[in-house]
Amino acid sequence: MLTKEETLELRRFAKKIQIETMKTIASIGVGHVGGSLSIAEVLAVLYGKQLRHDPKQPRWEGRDWLVVSKGHAGPAVYSTLALRGFFPMEQLLTLNSPGTMLPSHCDRNRTTGIDITTGSLGQGASSAAGVAKAFKIDGKSNNVYLILGDGEIEEGQVWEMALFAGHHKLSNLIAFVDNNHMQIDGTVESLCSMDHIAEKFAAFGWYAQCVNGHDVAAIDAAVDAAKAEPERPSVIVLDTIKGHGWSKTAGQVGSHSRNVTAEDLADALAEMQAALDELGEESK
Repeated sequence: MLTKEETLELRRFAKKIQIETMKTIASIGVGHVGGSLSIAEVLAVLYGKQLRHDPKQPRWEGRDWLVVSKGHAGPAVYSTLALRGFFPMEQLLTLNSPGTMLPSHCDRNRTTGIDITTGSLGQGASSAAGVAKAFKIDGKSNNVYLILGDGEIEEGQVWEMALFAGHHKLSNLIAFVDNNHMQIDGTVESLCSMDHIAEKFAAFGWYAQCVNGHDVAAIDAAVDAAKAEPERPSVIVLDTIKGHGWSKTAGQVGSHSRNVTAEDLADALAEMQAALDELGEESK
């Protein structure tokens, strides 16, 4: 269980991730705002507490792996990695520019700290299960964390992975579903309803939990419970708001991918900085 100060530290970290994500996307003027902002809290919990990593040794064999299957949320991942010291902060302002190390979608071959290249929805799920199985075969203790979108899990490949992971008892695989209820063409409910996500995974032999995806303490507790599960893979369904953190985009389908003008950036940063200021000073 997180202490009060640990909770505040992770909330501050999440807000900083959102701030840097907005700067990153604004550097090119367009990008996947909604689904990047909605995963800030889970990234904060992972890189602030739960995921074993070493920015000085990005390929450290003892690290846990993160597979962001919804690879279009790359700007949030890049911001997290930069804040943790994997590469200089100024690199964030080169998003999707010629010669950049930060393409619009996560790329293992380009970006320090990215474990699996993703972008074609559904494929990251299979990759994550494959890595988890390999760790099991090798008798290693590494965990694999997987982030999926709720629209993404309409892909049949995700459920083939779910069947495989359940059958092989991949207890070192912990998946998150960013259940922000929206995808590029509209609401998930109107396009292809994914109701009862946790129950669906449970039917495939997974340990399933549902939490508020913007509550760092709830996410952290769910990860602890998942790690304690001895035989089943785990899924944590995050109830989130697309575009969370910027009122102009929060809960808007159009936030999936949108232009970000200088005025938009100023508006978003003012709102996010005010929220960060309300959380008080960081401990020394």
